[in-house]
Amino acid sequence: MVWLQKLLLTAFLASLALNMGLVLVDLDWRAIPAALAGWYLADLLSGLIHMYMDYRACRPGMGLDAVFFYQGSRESEEYQRLFRERMQRLNVFERISYDFKNHHPRPDALGRRGLWRLIGSTVIAGALPLSLVVNATASLWTVPSWLLAGLVAFLAGGGFAQYFHGTLHRVQNPWFINAMRSAGLLMTPAAHQLHHDTLQRDFATNSGWSNPLVNLLFGFLRARGRLPDENLEPSS
Repeated sequence: MVWLQKLLLTAFLASLALNMGLVLVDLDWRAIPAALAGWYLADLLSGLIHMYMDYRACRPGMGLDAVFFYQGSRESEEYQRLFRERMQRLNVFERISYDFKNHHPRPDALGRRGLWRLIGSTVIAGALPLSLVVNATASLWTVPSWLLAGLVAFLAGGGFAQYFHGTLHRVQNPWFINAMRSAGLLMTPAAHQLHHDTLQRDFATNSGWSNPLVNLLFGFLRARGRLPDENLEPSS
């Protein structure tokens, strides 16, 4: 329901704004490094989730290969019917994992998706509840403004991570996306292309600051056989 989506998104933005207002009321110089640390952690979270979802094996017997390797038009009624039927077999978590895998051979499709399709599950499952908890905590106790600044940056970066990812596969973006890229707060499409070239590096999709660390973790797990290539695509 569109009205519910708009309500939840508005609630998330209002909650973030309230937390940011509390930061500005008692501004502390430590808010800047704390916000950068929160932005780094959000980027790190995007990378860890991306790596896990890419290499998480699909549940066998779900017939996802018929959708993933479909040869005809994906705008056709046949494909749409097949897609809906297969997705109904999966739980929400499995659908998200499939979306990550489906993104690799068709990266530009992500840029065509609407805002709620990209961030809805993240907002409902994590960003909005956590932001409301911060609201409640700050109203009951004194929370240092620098800590609030870090939490706001983390929640904003985490909540909008897939939206930021989508902008990497879109030619036209809002002005603030280009401004954030110029400031180094968001990565560029060229930097993200390094991930698509190999699927073995640079999984973080916000700023990319955490990619060196995520790449080390990937190499460690890969050397121990934890991230096999066959998990990148669904089997029959």
